Amino acid sequence: MDAPIAVAKIEALRRRFGQGLRENEPMARYTSARIGGPVDFLIMADSADQLKATAQNLWKEEIPFRVLGCGTNILVADQGVRCVIVLNRACAVQFQETAGRLRLEVESGASLGKVARRAVKRGWSGLEWAASIPGTVGGAVVGNAGAHGCDIAGKLEMAEILQQEEGVEKWSADRLDYAYRDSWLKRHPGRAVVLSAVLRMEPSTPEETGAKMESFVSHRKRTQPHGASMGSMFKNPPGDYAGRLIEAAGLKGTKSGAAQISPKHGNFFINLGGATASDIWVLIQMAREEVRVKFGVELEMEVELLGDWEEMQSDVIQSHQGGRA
Repeated sequence: MDAPIAVAKIEALRRRFGQGLRENEPMARYTSARIGGPVDFLIMADSADQLKATAQNLWKEEIPFRVLGCGTNILVADQGVRCVIVLNRACAVQFQETAGRLRLEVESGASLGKVARRAVKRGWSGLEWAASIPGTVGGAVVGNAGAHGCDIAGKLEMAEILQQEEGVEKWSADRLDYAYRDSWLKRHPGRAVVLSAVLRMEPSTPEETGAKMESFVSHRKRTQPHGASMGSMFKNPPGDYAGRLIEAAGLKGTKSGAAQISPKHGNFFINLGGATASDIWVLIQMAREEVRVKFGVELEMEVELLGDWEEMQSDVIQSHQGGRA
């Protein structure tokens, strides 16, 4: 279980951030699934410079923190989070064209989907696949977001990375050590903060990029559910799809409390309204167990658990017996 922040450090937080510091803030307001208990403290960063200064101040005071963008791909515990959440709203975008080379320089809090749609309108190709992906550019850099056979690793020229000791450095995709929905940053949470990224683009026309984007968006609408969710719950195992396995296990439509495994896509777990993290957790364990027993496949989570989970994990299954519907 996460340790609470010491009283002396809380006073240092209040002195440093003043009215910009929000206390006991419900995380459900800041996650795509609309689920999560309170975080002890929350701070907004409206630019890359603010994000950098905030992280450096928190490191200096030795106060644990996590940076959050749109709140996708995370499940926050009902008991909340015992740290500082830095809400990344740094969203400046620059379209750069030099000697025929097209580059997007984007702050890490910018919506990946919005950036992609702006590029499409200009006839810049390379991010059409990302137009309907929720989440920020920073989150995409950390998690190697992708769709339709494309991913951020294939477009990233450089990411501006802040570390506590090393300061700001420019990292290539090679240094980020990308893998499927994974990176060095994801494997070492809390060690670094993404400030911005430079993405390579190719020249095209608005008509061509628009048509390609619409085909991807239409496919997503046909195959993925609407509603509040975290995104894909599990990584696709090699040579297969998590959604197919969950469907084959007979779990599509299964409910626990106000949470449901989507009847449309087995790898999406939906908040029907008022769902708790423990509701979702029951479905996660059910899906893992059924797929393991029936197919011998261990599903690996793509969604990250954030906050105090120990108590929930010890008793949630017993308290939700009979939740399958």
